[in-house]
Amino acid sequence: MIYFSPDFNEFFKELAANNHKDWFDQNRDRYHKNIKEPFEAFVSDVVDELKKDDPRLNIHPKSAIFRINRDIRFSKDKSPYKLHRSAAVAPDGKKSIAKGGIYFELGPGRVMVGGGAFQPSKEELQSLREAIAANPKKFRKAVEDEQFLKLFEEIHGDENKRLPNKELTAAARKEPLIYKKSMYYFCESSPELVTSDKLMRTILEQHNAAKPIRRFIAKAVD
Repeated sequence: MIYFSPDFNEFFKELAANNHKDWFDQNRDRYHKNIKEPFEAFVSDVVDELKKDDPRLNIHPKSAIFRINRDIRFSKDKSPYKLHRSAAVAPDGKKSIAKGGIYFELGPGRVMVGGGAFQPSKEELQSLREAIAANPKKFRKAVEDEQFLKLFEEIHGDENKRLPNKELTAAARKEPLIYKKSMYYFCESSPELVTSDKLMRTILEQHNAAKPIRRFIAKAVD
């Protein structure tokens, strides 16, 4: 099934050159017809597919969708709109991806799929680090899974120079990823995928390829 017309990517290309409210207001009907409504339908179908494997993901699609408006309060870039649409289907809404969700982003720059613990809370990070320390072989098997490495290649995230206790420091000698403050993964596909009938299948396949590490992280933080 094809969810998006060619105008989905074209709209954002034009927005990039006209990123201000006047242009957006002039194109608001176009935005609703070709961007907002199809994206909501797509997210709804993603939820229906994912909840077959994980009933916790039976959420309202609107709770998964990020606003197109940028948060410009602390940014030097005052452009008001994002140049893509994005959503995170997760058990407790879009801010709970670490509990076993998926993040995806569609636009003329890329199609991106990701997951894991991005900027987890202090408590979530501690729980995840302790889980890795207690099960280093299981964790290493998950991050070295063939399908995961083929698509996502590695775990991303900034690192602490020090860990909060001696036990974790000792464990990190065997598993250096414990030093990471975030543990997330992502892969990118061509923006042409947006208008392809392979979009849904590709996103689901990429999500499934991360199942071992996604479930390890979810069990640790939830």
